Amino acid sequence: MSVISEMSAAIPSPCFVLEEAKLRKNLALIKDVADKAGIEIILAFKGFSMWSAFPIVREYVHGATASSLNEAILCTEEMKAKPHVYCVAYAEDEFDEIASQASHLTFNSLSQFEYYKDRASLRGVSCGLRVNPEYSEVKTELYNPSASTSRLGITRKHLGDTLPEGIEGLHFHVLCENNSYTLENTLKAFEEKFDTLIQQAKWVNFGGGHLMTHKDYDTDHLISILKKFKAKYDVKIIMEPGSAFAWQTGDLVTTVLDIVENGNVQTAIIDASFTAHMPDCLEMPYKPEIEGASSEESEEGYHYRIGGTSCLAGDYMSA
Repeated sequence: MSVISEMSAAIPSPCFVLEEAKLRKNLALIKDVADKAGIEIILAFKGFSMWSAFPIVREYVHGATASSLNEAILCTEEMKAKPHVYCVAYAEDEFDEIASQASHLTFNSLSQFEYYKDRASLRGVSCGLRVNPEYSEVKTELYNPSASTSRLGITRKHLGDTLPEGIEGLHFHVLCENNSYTLENTLKAFEEKFDTLIQQAKWVNFGGGHLMTHKDYDTDHLISILKKFKAKYDVKIIMEPGSAFAWQTGDLVTTVLDIVENGNVQTAIIDASFTAHMPDCLEMPYKPEIEGASSEESEEGYHYRIGGTSCLAGDYMSA
C-alpha cells in the first residue's frame, strides 16, 4: 500500500497528490546528470507546473522554459528566474512583456524572428531558432514534431549556411518520453543537416522528451553523448525535460460518484475527468494504473470502465 493510500481519508477528492521523497529522488538524478555532463537542465512547465512544489525544485535546478506570457510570469514569480521562452507564434500585444521577462527567446519561423528581432535586441534577450531535423522515433503521430507537414520548427532547406544576424542558438524538440539512444540517433540527423550552423551557435537546446528518471534509462550513456557533443562544438547545451521531473511521484485521488449501465457496459463515474485532468489518456493514449484494479480479462470480480464528469461523450477509459 502506498503512502497516499494510507492517507486517503485525509485527502480531498479529486486531488493531485505529490510525494516529496519521490520528487527529490528524481530531482537529484536530474541535477547529477547536469553536473556530470556540464550542461544546463531546466524545467518544462508543459510536463510539470505544480508551483507549490517549486521551492523544492529550485534547490536542484535554476530555470524553466515557458510557452506563453502567463508561463513566463510563472517562471519569474515562482521559479525566481528569467525563463527560456518558445512560442509557436508570438502575439503582437504580448511580445514586449514576454521579452522583458525572458533570458532566451526561440522563434518558430524566420518571419517571426525578422518581425520581432529589433524589439528583442533592445531587451538584451538571446535569440534562437527552432529547427526541424526531420527525424523522430515518436510512434504516435499526434506527438511527432518531425512529421513531413509539421508546423513546428524550420527545416534545413529554409536556412542558408550562415545563422541570421542576431541568432545565437538552435533549438530542436522531437522526443517524447524517449531514451538516450533515441537522442543519440536524433543528434546524428541533427548534425548531418545543421553542422555548419551548430558551429556558429553559442547554445543548442535539445528540447524535452528525455525520460531520464525512468528505471530503464541509461544515464551514463546520456552523459557520454552530451559530453561528446559539447566537446565537438564548444556550445552550451540546454535540456528541458518535463515529465522526467514528476515521473511516478504521485497519484490522482478520485471518488466514484455513480455507476451507469448501458449496452451491457458499466461505467464508474469519478469526480474527475480524462479530458480535463488526464488528457494524455485520450490523446496518446495512456491507460492509468488504478490501485487495486486489474486490466486483465477475468470472469471474476467487478468489471467497470472509468468515466469522467465532463460533457465530452468520449470522456472515459476502458479496461
